[in-house]
Amino acid sequence: MSPLRNIALTVHELEDGEFYWVLMEATDYAMEEALPYLPVESSADPYATYANALVAGLAAMRRMFGNHGPRD
Repeated sequence: MSPLRNIALTVHELEDGEFYWVLMEATDYAMEEALPYLPVESSADPYATYANALVAGLAAMRRMFGNHGPRD
């Protein structure tokens, strides 16, 4: 089985009360004391709460990667 990709889920509030989920993947680019990530996918429409955006982001992750997680 291929190794898991390092995928992170975060929520950004771009405007007051407008929350967007963002899936990001770690890169191999080396930085001192930091692990850089690049966006993979994000919500097109805002959510009214942080919690709703977070749950929607997790659902998107499950749709994208299934039960076995983000593998190549």
